[in-house]
Amino acid sequence: MTECSTAPLDFASLGRRRLQADFSGGELTTDAGALLLREADRRLGLLDALNAVLPDPRHPAFITHPQRALLAQRILGIACGYEDLNDHDSLRHDPLWQALAEYDPAAGQALASSPTLCRLENRPRRATLFRLAEVLVDQFIASQPTAPEHLILDFDATDDPVHGQQEGRFFHGYYDGSCFLPLYVFCGDQLLVAYLRTADGDASRHTRAILKLLVQRLRAAWPQVRLTLRGDSGFCRWRLMR
Repeated sequence: MTECSTAPLDFASLGRRRLQADFSGGELTTDAGALLLREADRRLGLLDALNAVLPDPRHPAFITHPQRALLAQRILGIACGYEDLNDHDSLRHDPLWQALAEYDPAAGQALASSPTLCRLENRPRRATLFRLAEVLVDQFIASQPTAPEHLILDFDATDDPVHGQQEGRFFHGYYDGSCFLPLYVFCGDQLLVAYLRTADGDASRHTRAILKLLVQRLRAAWPQVRLTLRGDSGFCRWRLMR
């Protein structure tokens, strides 16, 4: 006989309001799993860390949507499979997504529109992108309870297909299509670097510079750590090996 759970599931509160999942019906959502991402972020502090290094040039008197709310809306949206900005033209009215951005759903305030999110994405300059990338490495370092003896850094490039006339698109023969060629660096299951590149160059382009920065940062935290670079033949370049 199936035993069904009817007990409510409590999440971290939203100001003075309780945030709770139950099984009694009412307003339904297909994105309830995003609440788990909100709980994870409250432990990691990732959104707060990104918000701290991203300058907000807007005049405080004319701000409708706080920058952290914009980051929550966009980042959690991507994590839930909503890659296109126009998805948020409907999601912005969903009470669940309002709660994810720390808005009170009872107030009925819609989240940011897709043009507002587009301006957020186009705001960072190169120096800001560097600081945003540092946040991922700092999060990785903070996640280690003790100093590791050995770390393996996995470098890999892969295709990011494009289907329009995006700036920087390039046809890549190996992937048989127009794409970008981002570089990723993982240590175990944790992402250290996600670096967007055009596909008109070598797979190892800029890898040496990124490796140098990673080594400096990781050794500053753990001077005795042994580091191993792992990659396929596309990274077998004399400058990088040296």
